[in-house]
Amino acid sequence: MDQKEHLSRYLTRSRDDLVRKLDGLSEYDVRRPLVPSGTNLLGLVKHVATVQLGYLGDVFGRPSGIETPWLTDESEPGADLWATPDESRGFVVDLLQRSNAHADETVRALPLDAPGDVPWWGPDRRAVTLHQILVHLTVETARHAGHADVVRELIDGGLGNGPADPNVPDRDADGWRRHHDRVEAAARAAGH
Repeated sequence: MDQKEHLSRYLTRSRDDLVRKLDGLSEYDVRRPLVPSGTNLLGLVKHVATVQLGYLGDVFGRPSGIETPWLTDESEPGADLWATPDESRGFVVDLLQRSNAHADETVRALPLDAPGDVPWWGPDRRAVTLHQILVHLTVETARHAGHADVVRELIDGGLGNGPADPNVPDRDADGWRRHHDRVEAAARAAGH
């Protein structure tokens, strides 16, 4: 596997991890903000789809033609981080799929050293390569998938990538409560 395939595989996995967090939840739960910043699952998906269109589209002179009316000069800051009532889950997931297809097309079409320009970065950083942007976007997508992990746990206790995830210990509710209490006790002891 070459470097481009390797980077693409990790980006795809992070995207899949993120969108999988919507599975089995109601329209309300995928939109529900559970932290003061308003972070919510559907908003994270919308955000990743949106920024990907910029980074793997506009930055390399390959605009997607996909409309993002939440990114106009008149839009409120963070409008890409939540879904309006008329932006359904289906709409946002379709947006991500179209964004993924456009991004993947850009990656296939260009070499890793292809130059790009990120106009929203400072002048000392804005000249980039496809390699840099693939790393940046993969890290950002994984970061947002991590946010989604926490939000999903707050909604229904769902952890990792489901019951068969080898990275999540096999504990029942009592086991998790005992683990939580042990971690809390350690924090209190360290705080004294």
